[in-house]
Amino acid sequence: MPNNRSFFKEVTNLEKNILTNAKFVLGAESEAIESLKNTIGDEFVKSVQLILNCKGKLVVTGVGKSANIATKIVATFNSTGQPAVFMHAADAIHGDLGLVSESDIVMCLSKSGNTTEIKNLISHIKISGNQIIAITANPDSFLAKNADILLETKMDKEACPINLAPTVSTTLALAMGDALAVCLMQERNFSKNDFARLHPGGSLGNKLRMKVSAIYPNNPIPYVLTDTSVKDVIIEISKNRLGITAVLDPLKNIVGVITDGDIRRMLNDHDDFSLLKSQDIMSKNPKTIGKDSLGIDALQIMEDNNITQLLVSENSKLEGFVHLHDLLKEGLS
Repeated sequence: MPNNRSFFKEVTNLEKNILTNAKFVLGAESEAIESLKNTIGDEFVKSVQLILNCKGKLVVTGVGKSANIATKIVATFNSTGQPAVFMHAADAIHGDLGLVSESDIVMCLSKSGNTTEIKNLISHIKISGNQIIAITANPDSFLAKNADILLETKMDKEACPINLAPTVSTTLALAMGDALAVCLMQERNFSKNDFARLHPGGSLGNKLRMKVSAIYPNNPIPYVLTDTSVKDVIIEISKNRLGITAVLDPLKNIVGVITDGDIRRMLNDHDDFSLLKSQDIMSKNPKTIGKDSLGIDALQIMEDNNITQLLVSENSKLEGFVHLHDLLKEGLS
C-alpha cells in the first residue's frame, strides 16, 4: 500500500508550488503596471489629445499576441465612444491597408517594435502621412523611432520561466489601452446614456434603457394638501412607508414634499406643532422626473442631490414615486 503521509506531503508541496508560481506571475504583472503608472507623462497626454482631435477613426494594429491585445483595445474603444477598427499588420501589407483613410490615426502595438511585418507596415503608413502612436517596450526600435508619439511600456522580463511567453508585455499594452479609453471617455463626458446607446442588446442594455415608467407603478403615491395637519402628514408618511409625501395645492399641482427629515427638523424647532400645516414644514421645489425618462437619469439626479426618492411628474401633476431601492433592485448602480 502507498504511504498516505508521503502522498499527502507530495500533494501539499505541489499545491504550494502552483500557488507560489501564480502569485509570482500576478506580482510581476502588478509591479510592471505600478511602474508604468509612475512613468507615463506628456506623450500619453499628447496621445489623448491627438485622438480627441481625430477627424477619422483609430486603426489599431499588431501581429502575434499583440494583435490579440489590439482586438480587445478596439472593442473597448468602440464601446466607450471612440470609433476604432483592428487591422492585422501582416494582412495590412496584402490589401488591408485600404482600411486606413487619410484622416485616420494608426496605433501600433509591438513589444519589440522590430518585427518584419511591423517594419513593412510602418514604412507604408509613413508614406501615406497618417500619424502613428506606438505602444512598445523597446524605445530604440524601428517602430518607436518612426512613430509620432511613443507610449513606452517598459518592462524587465516576462513572467514566464523562459522569458518568452507574452505575459507582462501584453498586460502592459492592454492596461495602456484601457487608460487611453477611460481618459477619452472622461474628456468627452461620456455618460451612462451614451453607454446605453452603444449597448442596446443583452441584459446590460436593457437595464440601461429601462424607463422610469417601468419602475415606479407598484409604489404607493402618498400626498397631502397644503392645509393638511402635521398629524395627518405623519400618518400619511407612516402608512405608505416611503419616508416621504408630496404636498399638492388645491389644483393638485406639486408644490413641495415632506420627508422624515422634515418631520425631525420640525420636532427639533417646535415644542407645539398642533397648529402647523403641511405647507409650514414642507421643502419647496422638490426634484422630479418624467415617467418617460431613463432610470439611470433618475439615479443620477438622486446621486447629485444626495436624496433617495424622486417624484414622478407630468405637467406638475403627481404620477408617483421612484425610490433608490427600486433602481438598485433593477441593477442600476
